Amino acid sequence: MEPRSQTARLRQLADRLTAPDPHIPAAVRAGIDPSELKQAIEHFRSVVFAGYFSPQPVEILLRKFAEIVACQSARAYETFHRNGALDPERFGTKTARLLLEELPELRRRLGTDVKAVFDGDPAAASFEEVILCYPALAAMTHYRLAHALHRLGVPILPRLITEMAHSATGIDIHPGAEIGEYFSIDHGTGVVIGETCVIGDHVRLYQGVTLGAKSFKFDAAGNILREPRHPILEDRVVVYSNSSILGRVRIGHDSVIGGNVWQTTDLPPYSRVVQGRATVSGFENEGGI
Repeated sequence: MEPRSQTARLRQLADRLTAPDPHIPAAVRAGIDPSELKQAIEHFRSVVFAGYFSPQPVEILLRKFAEIVACQSARAYETFHRNGALDPERFGTKTARLLLEELPELRRRLGTDVKAVFDGDPAAASFEEVILCYPALAAMTHYRLAHALHRLGVPILPRLITEMAHSATGIDIHPGAEIGEYFSIDHGTGVVIGETCVIGDHVRLYQGVTLGAKSFKFDAAGNILREPRHPILEDRVVVYSNSSILGRVRIGHDSVIGGNVWQTTDLPPYSRVVQGRATVSGFENEGGI
């Protein structure tokens, strides 16, 4: 291909790829630094589990954490709340201050998660092993931080934080979900927890569990209505592997959902839901079929 001809074709292709599309908004320069966000997560993990992941003094880590949170929150607010009533820098500073105040409570809640994961897995030799090795604890560390930022009204950053955990662990928790204390996920790969889920205390999930939406409601313009659409799990519910609980249903406390169950209705407390038992037929001789 002639150089001039190639240049012309590339220019035409570029024009087509940058033309307006109804489903692809024009890009904005968010100014969010993914590497700094990862550092903030590491600093958070290092202060709530002091001494496990960084030899630096906690006071120094807190200062670095607060600086990153203030800066990245301000940039996210400026970009995604362009008509917001607050000054971005003031918003970022306030977010960092409020988040620092929450750290002791977030640490306490993560401690209950450590206990729950340890109690739920006989293979766990110690609390230290859970903190250092278990993907469920890593996912919950990301989630607890992201949920706190979500409640403080920080745009986009909470989702970025949980998606980092999703990529690393295979556990997909939306930052808007409400998860109580002593929460555990065994193994974890393929677990999905939707945005409007409400999960009580001492709840345990196994790998492949989906807490999702069954259907959506739309307004007159065809937009999805922002209303609760994911399950409520009351205290001490256990959901075994590869089960799906869909829609705004309530699973009563102390219930057990067996493996491979498709649950779309409410359940009263102390329910037990299991698949029908498979039947095995023997053959009269070893010839088989």
